[in-house]
Amino acid sequence: MVLPTLLRSSLQRAAPSLRSCRPTSAFMKPATGNVGGIRRLTQTFNPQVKILAVLYDGGEHAKQVPELLGTTENELGLRPWLESQGHTFITTSDKEGPNSVFERELPDTEILITTPFHPAYLTAERLKKAKKLKLAVTAGIGSDHIDLNAANVTNGGITVAEVTGSNVVSVAEHVIMTILDLVRNFVPAHEQIERGEWDVAAIAKDAFDLEGKVVGTVAVGRIGERVLRRLKAFDCKELLYYDYQPLNPKVEAEIGCRRVDSLEEMVAQCDVVTINCPLHESTMGLFNKDLISKMKKGSWLVNTARGAIVVKEDVAEALRTGQLRGYGGDVWYPQPAPKDHPLRYAKNIYGGGNAMTPHYSGTTLDAQKRYAEGTKKIIESYLSGRHDYNPQDLIVYNGDYATRSYGIRESNKAK
Repeated sequence: MVLPTLLRSSLQRAAPSLRSCRPTSAFMKPATGNVGGIRRLTQTFNPQVKILAVLYDGGEHAKQVPELLGTTENELGLRPWLESQGHTFITTSDKEGPNSVFERELPDTEILITTPFHPAYLTAERLKKAKKLKLAVTAGIGSDHIDLNAANVTNGGITVAEVTGSNVVSVAEHVIMTILDLVRNFVPAHEQIERGEWDVAAIAKDAFDLEGKVVGTVAVGRIGERVLRRLKAFDCKELLYYDYQPLNPKVEAEIGCRRVDSLEEMVAQCDVVTINCPLHESTMGLFNKDLISKMKKGSWLVNTARGAIVVKEDVAEALRTGQLRGYGGDVWYPQPAPKDHPLRYAKNIYGGGNAMTPHYSGTTLDAQKRYAEGTKKIIESYLSGRHDYNPQDLIVYNGDYATRSYGIRESNKAK
């Protein structure tokens, strides 16, 4: 293996900051445990396409469970396939700042893979530097970490695609779990047991039944609809939704839900509100002090959509004052959440009401298998030259929005 050794030495002399990279071939076991580093395939004289994947590090967990496909170690299972075709494949978790591996490798990358769970923010400024970028794939759903307006005009229009539907069941189940965690006051109860205590009254004073409550979802797309369907079994007093696009009347009747014309009107009626809309200009900071003040006092708010849809300081204050009884979810802004993020520690007036987790609702092992397979199909469609993408996967295509979820705001702004 003389060629990889020479290439490694050359890279180390030319760029000391790349010393963590390890050339691999079909006959070498890929490196693991390279936190913040990169891994590069360089066993071919004429690499055809350069592909950059920004994923999260799995460490020992990725070794223990190979099904953790979304990690830098297991690389969505793509390396053997790409390696067999002679492509250059780089994976990294290092994504922040001008000296990050992401920033350094982006200018000559043709295909970029990112993930909502460790988002590499593809800003307009970064897109200006991405002179060869043609395809940006989100391994999962939610491409708000990409400046879509800039993607429309960069390099004649970058194709932005995601694996639509790959984790909608996973997220919907997480929403139901979080609602129950909050309403039943589960987290403080479990923490009490861990401390060796036993005080039923301290928990029961803030515990309720979900039956008989009014629950509403902001947006009723693939996730929102599944949430409502799962809530039907709990005999809620009423199931509401707010969305510019109404459900089919037959679906409404089947679920037993009702559309509300205005968001303010809906949140005023709800005991529980769950956010299931995409992040864009119209939803950034949507749940601020003003909107939260219109919610029913002592209600619960769940957010598995995107962290920036809420104003974190306003949510923390609403918990402190009792306007909100609880807040839970798994999305943060920025991600990973800094240690001093207020929603790590925010509590309600009883010292509970916080059901926040790391961003993992959509990255169960089942979901990872689905979005890894979907990512491969999207890349295969590009590399083959067929470009026969699943229309539902396309966010930006041929210099324009290809989806109602993000594109609707552009047409609204033009009115």
